[in-house]
Amino acid sequence: VYSKTLLTGSFTHALKVDWDNQDNSDYSEAEVLPDSFPSAPAEPLPEFLLEPEDAFIVKNRPVQLRCRASPATQIYFKCNGEWVNQNDHVTRESLDQITGLVVREVDISVSRTQVEELFGLEDYWCQCVAWSSAGTTKSNRAYVRIAYLRKNFEQEPLGREVRLEQEVLLQCRPPEGMPAAEVDWLKNEDVIDPSQDSNFLITIDHDLIIKQARLSDTANYTCVARNVVAKRRSSTATLIVFVSGGWSSWTEWSECNAQCGRGWQRRTRSCTNPAPLNGGAFCEGPPFQRVTCTTLCPVDGGWTEWAKWSACGTECTHWRSRECQAPPPRNGGKHCSGSMMESKNCTEGLCPVCLRLSSPPPYLLLSLLLFYAGLVGALLLCVILVLCVGVLAYRRRCRHLHGDITDSSSALTAAFHPGNYKPPRQDNPHPLHPSAPPDLTATAGAFRTPLFSLQHGVNDSPHKIPMTTSPLLDPLPSLKIKVYNSSTLSSLELPADMGSGNGEILSLKSVGTIGREREYHSHTLSREPGLSTSATLGNLGGRLTIPNTGVSLLVPPGTIPQGKFYEMYLIINKWDKTTLPSEGSQTVLSPVVSCGPSGMLLNRPVVLTLPHCAQLDTPTPDWTLTLKSQTHQGAWEEVLTVGEETLSSPCYLQLEEECCHVLMEQLGTYGLVGQSCPPQPACKRLQLALFAPRAPCLSLDYSLRIYCIHDTPHAFKEVLDLERSLGGVLLEDPKPLLFKDSYHNLRLSIHDIPHTHWRSKLLAKYQEIPFYHIWSGSQRPLHCTFSLERGSLAVSQLTCKICVRQVEGEGQIFQLHTDIQEVMMKAKVICLSSSSLSIQTLPPHSPLPKICASLDAPSARGCDWRLLARSLGFDRYLNYFATKPSPTGVLLDLWEACHQGDADLVSLATALEEMGKSEVLVVMTTDGEC
Repeated sequence: VYSKTLLTGSFTHALKVDWDNQDNSDYSEAEVLPDSFPSAPAEPLPEFLLEPEDAFIVKNRPVQLRCRASPATQIYFKCNGEWVNQNDHVTRESLDQITGLVVREVDISVSRTQVEELFGLEDYWCQCVAWSSAGTTKSNRAYVRIAYLRKNFEQEPLGREVRLEQEVLLQCRPPEGMPAAEVDWLKNEDVIDPSQDSNFLITIDHDLIIKQARLSDTANYTCVARNVVAKRRSSTATLIVFVSGGWSSWTEWSECNAQCGRGWQRRTRSCTNPAPLNGGAFCEGPPFQRVTCTTLCPVDGGWTEWAKWSACGTECTHWRSRECQAPPPRNGGKHCSGSMMESKNCTEGLCPVCLRLSSPPPYLLLSLLLFYAGLVGALLLCVILVLCVGVLAYRRRCRHLHGDITDSSSALTAAFHPGNYKPPRQDNPHPLHPSAPPDLTATAGAFRTPLFSLQHGVNDSPHKIPMTTSPLLDPLPSLKIKVYNSSTLSSLELPADMGSGNGEILSLKSVGTIGREREYHSHTLSREPGLSTSATLGNLGGRLTIPNTGVSLLVPPGTIPQGKFYEMYLIINKWDKTTLPSEGSQTVLSPVVSCGPSGMLLNRPVVLTLPHCAQLDTPTPDWTLTLKSQTHQGAWEEVLTVGEETLSSPCYLQLEEECCHVLMEQLGTYGLVGQSCPPQPACKRLQLALFAPRAPCLSLDYSLRIYCIHDTPHAFKEVLDLERSLGGVLLEDPKPLLFKDSYHNLRLSIHDIPHTHWRSKLLAKYQEIPFYHIWSGSQRPLHCTFSLERGSLAVSQLTCKICVRQVEGEGQIFQLHTDIQEVMMKAKVICLSSSSLSIQTLPPHSPLPKICASLDAPSARGCDWRLLARSLGFDRYLNYFATKPSPTGVLLDLWEACHQGDADLVSLATALEEMGKSEVLVVMTTDGEC
């Protein structure tokens, strides 16, 4: 009874006695308890079936500590030397079915406040104490700690550039935390598992080791630390595995470029063994070698003097001979022409056999005479018939010229008019010359008035020759020409009520509406929006233009045979869908353009205009420019090299500062490439365009993108289309940059960032675009991104400098002062045209044939088409024009392509006046008044 009273009624006193003496003896209860209990059987000491475990408080959630003991009459918790209030215990009692002993289980809850109120060096701990009749038992201490994980890593991984197969060490020290954080490594957001890839090793200090760097190891690496509280990510470390370039083997020496005498041979090698990757160093040394060579000149053979006559033979003849040995033909020279032997009668008529052979009977002579007389008469009759047919055909063609419609953009087909010419009255319902511009009813856009029928404005130069707005260009009623943007055929529509009284209309109707007399050619196009155009053209010609790209195709009148119609197309090939024409150290200078249909019959050359980015204003030539064409098998072959044209060259290339014009008679796929001509390195014209996000975002991140593109309209249009799809805007006008062939990279850096409000995420001091990526022109479009972070969402003003320069070369600086909240309003607005086809009319009396007739004929004073070519600057290789039926016509077609944006003929008129061809100006003026 005393023991029971002590353990129940006097619980507090007994506990005090027990804990006060726990350091001296675990069983000091003999002072207050009897030595034995004769009334009850002996019980064993309590044994803990479940002891409290260490726990962590996550945020403000309390932890539960639990213990279980048997046999136990009482069980309680004591934390940090103090008993836990009895009301905070949750006790459960049960009976062990096997041993029959009492099992007691108790739970307590520990809050964050309790742990934080503890002062001292020791952590907060709790211990469970159980009693039985045999004594007390204490459990192990369970420590309760507040879990946390700091934000900042003690050491973050840093980006590096390493060479192939080099060992790489990326270090990471996770933030301080409780419990200690576990570390994982991410490669492009995928967890790295060393058991799956033996090339990776994670050390006990959480460092990542890449045993041998591979190209596939170029990635973004992130160190991730986590515990029960949170997960932290380090800044991303960019690892770039680069490969330095190596030269390939030299190619075979080319053939000597001189057909006769001294010339040169060339061999090349390319930096592709291996090609530099990821900023690796470009190969050192020249990409080509040149050596001089000598080609033996061909020597034509020549006859020696005749030998003496031989003795007179039995047939009354004697012989003499000669040999082709003065000199003999060498090195592919021509053999002598003529016979080696000569014979004649040696008896002067005294030989009977010779007399009989040389004196035919009289009846034979008469028959021969009659035969030749009949043959001559038949030939004369044939000549008369051919002349008659020719005259009839010529007269019929002249009638067609009055009723045909010329859809050529030729500026030269317009006529001059004197300054006092007065336009006709607007209310005249019957124009004298009903020749009209066609109505484009499809995607060709609105029709423009003839290019050279301009009013003489007050701002025009007084030296310009005024043009006409005469009724020669008034429209025909209800006449339409449809232009389709597909493989369908064009059609001509005429009203049914036009009678036979209008000869010109009937002539046009008979030619244009009878389908059996026309031949159509179509081509199915695979086109990208904004990169192609097409139209059905006939003998009248026209001009195809892809808007805002600088690419056009001029088809002069008469190029397509009379009565035939072709659906012609013009396409800019996308860089990712075509093989580039450059090889070795060559660089692409123009877009790759396809025009067609290929294989069509052309009566005269067409003019293809291509923009280029070569810098040509240097005093000495530093470019070797080559025009290449793509075969049907996809391979590229050289068409001509500028300055090395021969009579076999199929094209003529006229160079200007920003574009080139190609005269050609074979349609296909073309591109302009170039390479430096030692000793001076060549330069490419580039454009630098700065873009930013269009609308302000709720994120603190902000990015600036700088594009490095060719200085051509097509390249700039491509970047604008790309940024429009990404939601970007142009912050400033593009800046020009001359990029030199010096193997130095393009370096970009950002400066003067207001660090109180902005922070740059760029770990290095600058970014670089490898030289080879820019010079080859094979990667488009190239750009660098500067990622910034603002201090808060309230920050909107951004001021900084962005420097772009070639190492040891030229550069540009962007001075940026912008409010990112108003970027949309301050963005540059670029207006792009949508018209794609230019068509003008041809007056009934064009001066072009008379100009050609006046200049095509050779002149003793040299005032012919050759002088015109020199005056217009087209005299680099005159032999090309000399092989054409009308050199003047081809020159004027080329002049028109070069001046398609001009609105007067001043340069042409000045050239003719300097030549002394005033009669041609008179012809142009008087024909305009007809």
